[in-house]
Amino acid sequence: MVCFLLPVIALLLNACNSSQPQTLSSLETAIQEELSQTQGDFAVAFKNLDQPDQTLLINANESFHAASTMKTPVLLEVYKQAEAGKFSLHDSLVVRNEFKSIVDSSLYSLSPEDDSYSELYEQIGEKESIYDLAYYMIISSSNLATNIIIDWVGAQNVTQTLREMGANDIQVLRGVEDTKAYRQGLSNTTTAYDLLLLYENMAMHQVVSDTSCEAMIDILLDQEFNEIIPGQLPAEVKVAHKTGWITGLHHDSGIVYLPDGRKYVLVLLSKNLEDEEAGVETLATVSRMIYDYLQPS
Repeated sequence: MVCFLLPVIALLLNACNSSQPQTLSSLETAIQEELSQTQGDFAVAFKNLDQPDQTLLINANESFHAASTMKTPVLLEVYKQAEAGKFSLHDSLVVRNEFKSIVDSSLYSLSPEDDSYSELYEQIGEKESIYDLAYYMIISSSNLATNIIIDWVGAQNVTQTLREMGANDIQVLRGVEDTKAYRQGLSNTTTAYDLLLLYENMAMHQVVSDTSCEAMIDILLDQEFNEIIPGQLPAEVKVAHKTGWITGLHHDSGIVYLPDGRKYVLVLLSKNLEDEEAGVETLATVSRMIYDYLQPS
């Protein structure tokens, strides 16, 4: 009986393995099928940094509202300017909640109820280090910290740095919750391809010094929101990433570090989601599909 069962088990295992995409083309087809199951518009950008020819792009040049994914480019600009000697990351800025609209310079403020890190509002009038503000901006997606930092480094400088690395479509125009700008269509936008370039340059230490790239990656590894790229991955897989969400839209983007030392960049964008929970689950599934594809057969 045992001898009879062994060939059957082998056939079953082979059948399971054959269902796993074996080529990049079959992986793309499988991902497209998965995305089609959920109402919404999606973009995917994947690059295996150990085998750069393994690159997959789906709607990668389509423009999306950047939401909080724009906070990673802002982090990059902070480290770039600090390296240039414009300030030290240990310098302090006053925590304030008053900002100027890019439309007419009228003042607006943020609401702690609409911010994922309300604790910072308790420090208004006090000083906080630039490093800590940048840290809150990334790991807790603090909107207040983001606006303070953007005012400090300049949104136009963030976009210029992105242009210098070849990211030609991403736009960082302003801070968060500038309602007048939003009503006039002046929003931060991104593409999956441009975010791919950003994280690839960071992972390969090609954008600022090795020390600064590692410091930024360390911050991104502390991300508190882990429902998408890491959502269905094994705990031993590390992800340095930044999410973003507003109504009908959920994003995630970053660098995935496998236990064997390999790494890849993955960007997952969505918009026009009728069921946001289903959209998040779909993106997490796509992340797992790419992880599975890279596992030894």
